[in-house]
Amino acid sequence: MTSPVLLDRADLHASLADPALLSMNFLNEVAGRYPDAISFAPGRPTEETFDVADLHRYLDAYARHLAEDKGYDEVRVRRELFQYGRTKGIVHELIARQLHLDEGITVDPEAIVVTVGAQEALWLVLRALKAAENDVVLAVTPAYVGLTGAARLLDLPVRSVPEGPHGVRPEDLIDRIRAVRAAGERPRALYLVPDFSNPSGHSLDLATRHRLLEIAAEEDILLLEDNPYGYFRAADGERPPTLKALDTGQRVVHVGSLAKTCFPGARVGFAVADQRIAGPGGGLLADELSRAKSMVTVNTSPISQALVGGMLLEHGGSLLRANERAIAVYRRNLDCLLKGLQRRFSALPGVSWNTPSGGFFVVVTVPFPVTDALLEDAAVRHGVLFTPMRHFGDDTRSARQLRLSCSYLTTHQIESGLDRLNDLIAEHLPAAPDA
Repeated sequence: MTSPVLLDRADLHASLADPALLSMNFLNEVAGRYPDAISFAPGRPTEETFDVADLHRYLDAYARHLAEDKGYDEVRVRRELFQYGRTKGIVHELIARQLHLDEGITVDPEAIVVTVGAQEALWLVLRALKAAENDVVLAVTPAYVGLTGAARLLDLPVRSVPEGPHGVRPEDLIDRIRAVRAAGERPRALYLVPDFSNPSGHSLDLATRHRLLEIAAEEDILLLEDNPYGYFRAADGERPPTLKALDTGQRVVHVGSLAKTCFPGARVGFAVADQRIAGPGGGLLADELSRAKSMVTVNTSPISQALVGGMLLEHGGSLLRANERAIAVYRRNLDCLLKGLQRRFSALPGVSWNTPSGGFFVVVTVPFPVTDALLEDAAVRHGVLFTPMRHFGDDTRSARQLRLSCSYLTTHQIESGLDRLNDLIAEHLPAAPDA
């Protein structure tokens, strides 16, 4: 009887032990380990709007669209839904229509690649941009761990651009680009979430968006815009345009996620990659991403695409209309969270938080280290979960911060969770000096 093989970790790709990959698994699994704890950890969409009956209706709506709008016969409708599908996706035209309706983005549907979630879209873009050993990607930091993890898998170094109190500062971006080039590296793109970013909740004003596009042209880099939260403003009023809506020089690769705006179980995202390719063959960057996708996931599930396509069709092609109920829930929850923090923590020394104007996330700063060990203690003894900001950045400030996500909870859970968090923070505040 032979002994079972034992692989040496040193013989596996180094990224598999990278903290970014460990963080993603940790964040995905921690709530499941403590099911009785109130969890501010996951950036999940609300389940208040989910209904199994909707899935059947969406699928029927998309099948009717194929038959009535596209003229497919019964055989072709079945083939479209049951067979392997077009690598670039089958709902690209519906997504292009939605971007025009909701965002004022006019794009050729052929410039859209429908992916297995936005995570695959990020990976494909980074794979395409990694052409030489000295290529790097810039990321506004603290950064979404999915971006840093994908880059590590591709041996693509991530160079941080610090986030200011209102998002990335253009002067910091210029300084970082020039420092990276002085070190012999070539910056390919800046990754950022301009609206209610994960994890900080910050948003960029219009002037900064215009200036970033100018810098991208001046410095010859792309902007990799990730926009999962842009529809979830906490107040009525005009939304600022996305970077892609302002993009007149094809400097922006726009990554969209239908996880938050439709439902995450479908695992559908997309990339808008309308950059032209010079040289033999020509074409679009989207075509190049499609070639890579064909060797990774072959195609995005046609059934999943049909479900989100049917949801779009039912709401006239608009995600804003489709999310009216969810937007109301997120506004209610963010208001509850911010007011609850004010009532409990405004008088505590060293405790502060930001006040985002929408989205899912609020960052709380405390006067003690926020570690995974503290999180475990919070779960076991206090029944509350959060996300240590150290998973998104390694600076001194992040080490004393925690992220609270309010999207997934009821207002009662938010209030109860804040009471438990209050007990935890009170335990760890530095003792006051004797009078």
